[in-house]
Amino acid sequence: MPTDAARRASALLRDGSHFQWHVIPLLLLVLYVYANEIERRNWNVVFAGLALWGADWLNEIGNALLFHANGHAPAWSAPAGSAYVLLIGLNVEISLMFAVMGIVVAKTLPADPTTRILGLPNRWFLALAASTFCVLIEIWLNAVDALVWDHWWWNVRTPWLIFVVGYLWFFAIAFWVHDLPTVRQKAHVVISLFTLDAALLAFFGGILRWI
Repeated sequence: MPTDAARRASALLRDGSHFQWHVIPLLLLVLYVYANEIERRNWNVVFAGLALWGADWLNEIGNALLFHANGHAPAWSAPAGSAYVLLIGLNVEISLMFAVMGIVVAKTLPADPTTRILGLPNRWFLALAASTFCVLIEIWLNAVDALVWDHWWWNVRTPWLIFVVGYLWFFAIAFWVHDLPTVRQKAHVVISLFTLDAALLAFFGGILRWI
């Protein structure tokens, strides 16, 4: 039987009657961020941002499939306070946030990938630091019931799983794409990632209607 949070989130799923106008300026701000980086031809940062966004979509699809498989609850759900719920754990506000998160963090990367911070390679140091910060924010969001956790293995007592599955690999792939030597290679990875996302959404959402 679904948990209360899962039922509430499912009831809101892709229901346009909850639309709020704040989505439009948020979307424009995301577009402005990308347009600004594209104008500067800062392709490393642009593709890092897109890679992280694509990775988050993959996680969210997996989370929705988890709920379909167990019928009880996803690892996380977003049952309230959104203008539009895209998937059971992903609303439009969260998605727009992830769209720019990779750009924000990529802009902190030192130009030299071999530079060390506190003895660690700077890419891994910043990935660990950013993941830690994000987990702390998630713990706060859970505390105020904006993001609900219903499984014993995904909560404040097991932050390492949220740290690794929920964030660390996002930053790792974003920084990897950032450092790829050519724009063609960056584009290939990002296009492949979003193609996979689109195929999964079309199959499990559009055809099977599981998510």
